Amino acid sequence: MPKRTPKKVLTPTLQDEYQRCPHANLWRRLGAFTYDLLALAAVMMLAAIIAILLVLLLTKIGVVEIEPYQDIAGYLAHNTFFAAYLGFVIVAFYSYFWVCAGQTIGMKAWRLRVQNTNGHNITLMQSIIRMATSAFGLGNLMAIFPNRNAFQDLWAECEVIVLSKQLNNWKGFKGMGFMDKDNSET
Repeated sequence: MPKRTPKKVLTPTLQDEYQRCPHANLWRRLGAFTYDLLALAAVMMLAAIIAILLVLLLTKIGVVEIEPYQDIAGYLAHNTFFAAYLGFVIVAFYSYFWVCAGQTIGMKAWRLRVQNTNGHNITLMQSIIRMATSAFGLGNLMAIFPNRNAFQDLWAECEVIVLSKQLNNWKGFKGMGFMDKDNSET
């Protein structure tokens, strides 16, 4: 009698689980955006403190002249490099979270995830396209309709989904290939 080999049970990968999740509606997106604004405000304050200390140092050694302005804040308010620096901080904040984990802090709280349609994390270029086409959040108005992506998601060819509680509590970098396999068998 031939030996029976047990059938191998296929367990779905993390990407398969992500593909089954529904799209996020406008209200969830706005809730996550509000949370992210609070976290981003703290990051922006830290970035501003670093810029103020740098200008203070450069003023002391004579590289920067702030005489026409009342103080360092006045100098920075009229400095286009400072505005570009803060813009870079915003882009870096969102890009880091979206590319590495698929979620910002606010998205984690509201169980949202930005991803490609195959369940993988978006790329750096996709995150930049998302931010450039978001129109300061107005692109999310398209998400009013059920199962619709926002304008920035269409342009970046990605989607924002609502995670189940189990998927949202998963520890680690979601979507990173080396973390998706169950290592308990080894």
